[in-house]
Amino acid sequence: MTAEPVQQYGHWPLPPLDGYTVDDLFTLHGLPPHTELLDGSLIFVSPQREFHTVVIDLLVTGLRRTAPEDLRVRREMTVVLDDRNAPEPDVSVLRAAGAGTDRTRYKAEDVVLAVEVVSPESESRDRTTKPYKYASAGIPNYWRVERGGSGGGPVVHVYEIDPLTRSYVHMGMHRDQIKVTVPYDIEIDLTAFDRI
Repeated sequence: MTAEPVQQYGHWPLPPLDGYTVDDLFTLHGLPPHTELLDGSLIFVSPQREFHTVVIDLLVTGLRRTAPEDLRVRREMTVVLDDRNAPEPDVSVLRAAGAGTDRTRYKAEDVVLAVEVVSPESESRDRTTKPYKYASAGIPNYWRVERGGSGGGPVVHVYEIDPLTRSYVHMGMHRDQIKVTVPYDIEIDLTAFDRI
């Protein structure tokens, strides 16, 4: 399906009456990298600070080290939650069957962990909007990473879904090391942040 031509206001597109869809997100030309779709609105992300990139690298490396063969760890790829919501978690752990080198997006049902590293421009989305949407889509685990650990390093907030309410329950906060058994055995030295 091809997106309809977009009306312009200056150099900014005017959104359709009912908002954008996932099809629009993947067919509109000229969108900035890492554009997300939330509630039918396009979200353009600001340039990221070094903290953001270093934390993503630290987590991807740590998650891959112990990931079972049936799971894959990916960074900054779109996850389709429904027709009007397609965020791009900073890190995703997904079932191998849902991964593939030609993929441009993943389905929510394939994701077992979504991770967001909070930036000043994304605080509200990463703390409230995205966790709600990820839980509603059935993603069983969510990590929110804030700045504030030892020496300004990462603090990881770990959440698991409550199947009855389809909302996340805070399972712990990790400053120097994250050691959990869900979604699999994971141990990451967060103090390594200073050495990357």
